[in-house]
Formats: sequence, C-alpha cells, structure tokens
Amino acid sequence: MIMGETPMRNASTKGTGVHIMVVAPTLDILGGQAVQAHALATALKNEGYAVTFLPVNPRFPAGLQWLRRYPYVRTLLNQALYCPSLVRLRWTDVAHVFSASYWSFLLAPVPAIVAGRLMGKRVVLNYRSGEAEDHLSRWGVLVHPWLRLADEIVVPSEYLRGVFARHGYRARVIRNVVDTSRYHYQERSPLRPHLLSTRNLEPYYRVDVTLEAFALLKARYPDATLTVAGGGSEEGRLRRLAASLGAGGIRFVGPVEPPAIPRLYQEADVFVNSSVLDNQPVSVLEAFASGLPVVSTGIGDISSMVRDGETGLIVPPRDPAAMARAVTSLLENQDRALRMARRARQEVEQHYTWPRVREEWAAVYSGKRA
Repeated sequence: MIMGETPMRNASTKGTGVHIMVVAPTLDILGGQAVQAHALATALKNEGYAVTFLPVNPRFPAGLQWLRRYPYVRTLLNQALYCPSLVRLRWTDVAHVFSASYWSFLLAPVPAIVAGRLMGKRVVLNYRSGEAEDHLSRWGVLVHPWLRLADEIVVPSEYLRGVFARHGYRARVIRNVVDTSRYHYQERSPLRPHLLSTRNLEPYYRVDVTLEAFALLKARYPDATLTVAGGGSEEGRLRRLAASLGAGGIRFVGPVEPPAIPRLYQEADVFVNSSVLDNQPVSVLEAFASGLPVVSTGIGDISSMVRDGETGLIVPPRDPAAMARAVTSLLENQDRALRMARRARQEVEQHYTWPRVREEWAAVYSGKRA
C-alpha cells in the first residue's frame, strides 16, 4: 500500500525517470476515488515510476483524533495539515490530482493545482464525479478558473468527456481499472437469489430502492438474501426501512475494507445497483470480474458498461418493481444470465485492466497529445 512520504521504486523494473505525486484520499475514506488512487499508485510503482502518495486527508495527531467528531473543526484542521504538505510537490515532476465535485473540489484539488502550477510542475486533474454537469454549470468562478490551470484533464468515461466538452474543455478518457487477479471469477450454477449491494449509503445511490425491490423478490423467493455493504448518512433510515418492510434476509455489514471486498462478491450471486447519479462505478466492474450478473440503472456511464441484455440488465431509476422483475428474469433464465456474466468478465479483461491503460497514462505524464 503506497501511503509513504518518500518516492518509491520497484527495483525489479527499469525506472522511467518520471516522479509522480498522486494527490488523493487514502483508503481511510472508502470509495471509488481512494480505491482507484491506490490501484494506480501501485501499478505505477510496479512499472518503475517513482511514486509519492500525498493524502488529502492526512492523519490527525494522536491527541487530536477526537476532533473528527466535529465537522467544521475537522475540516479546518484537515486543511491546516494538508495545504502545507503540498510543499512536497517541489520534489516531483507530475502532480496527479484526483478530484470530485463541489466543496471537495475546492478543498482538495484546487490547492494542489495552484501549488503545482506555482512550482512549475505538470498538473494532471483526474476528475471522476458523476455530478460534473451540475458542478460545471452552477459553480462558475468557483470551478472554471481552476480547471483552466490544469495541463490536462483526464476522466474515466466518454460520458464525462461529453460533459466537459459541452463546457469548452478537452478531456482525455482513461478508464478505471480492476485487478482481476483479486476477484475470483466463478460461474453461478444454479443461480441463487442471493443479492449484493456495495454502494455507500448516500441519497444518490438510492439503496432504499434496492431494499424495496428485494422485498418484492422475497415474496416470490422465500430463501432470498440481500447483503448491503457500505456506510453513509442514510444508514439509520435504511435500517429502519429494512425493518419496516418485514422481508427478512437483509444483512447490513457496514463499510468493508478493500481486502475483504472480493469475498463479498464470491458469496453472492446477483449484483444490484439503484443509483440515480453516477459515472463509472468500480463496484460494477468488480461484480463483472467476479462473475455476478448485474442489474442496474443506466445512469452516467453505466449504460455503456452494462449493455442491456448483453453484459447485464438495465432498469429505470426509482423503480423497485422493475428491478425485482429483472432479477426474477435472471433466476428464471439462468443460461442467459450465465452468458451475460461471461461477456461481462470479457469486457473487464478487454478494457478495464492495467495493461489496457498503461500506455495512455505514460502519454499523459510525458505530455503527449491524445
């Protein structure tokens, strides 16, 4: 795990001569940004790059950990630790800055972008949020001047490239990656009504729709189960909803550390996702890699990943009955479900692994045009 403060090289590979600083959340903040930042840093190290990881969420001193309970104080202390640490950019060649939207954009990427430009470094903004359209449309001077300071904007999907193009920016697409060696592909035969959701418990993931769909499914399949992994602001409400549905078989396991995630996929049979705001969720790619048939809404870039009837099933947003019907169709036509799972695994291997994006990142760091 690359979390140190000094450059790291893999002695078994030839160094590239390029020193990259990855500015991103650590795995203390479980989510797609942190997972992809860790995966990228590890892969770059193995390629022979000198890599430094600069956390946007530095650890608080031992005696001040209790301040994390107070949101505004937590933010002030975090910035007091994070911003001075950006001086370390002076010893790097490229600042690879991971970015979300809104206040997160102002608090983490913007200071790194400004520091990188002041020090004459190549600044790569890796923007990943499905909220990009709203962010770029409504935040005006709080976002556009800073975007123009980046030497290059990289996004993981054609969907986001289109959003940036509509606002006058050229963005390069480099897809998310999954380490398929961590996810054991297995064919489910017979396919059981054992469902899995690994989205954080936030409003835009609409896990409540997943719970309601499961309750409908449970009426037809009494042995059905649903495992809900993740944490977030909606946890209390979702637990109460699950209890009120009276379906039974719903298990909340809370936030799950990345090393334990593959086992969740191994134990499940169908992956479900009800998000209404999204981009290119790594959780869907993990399900593909593990051999789980996927039922999902088609928000953001998901419809290009989960091609309806080919690599999974697409359902309308906010429609638990449609999701329940889609899962039922998989259980009633298991040969079709198996064919979709096989094609989905092939999709991951062909487009979403490190060997498929290695040269693209090398071009970004060297400044070659797309």
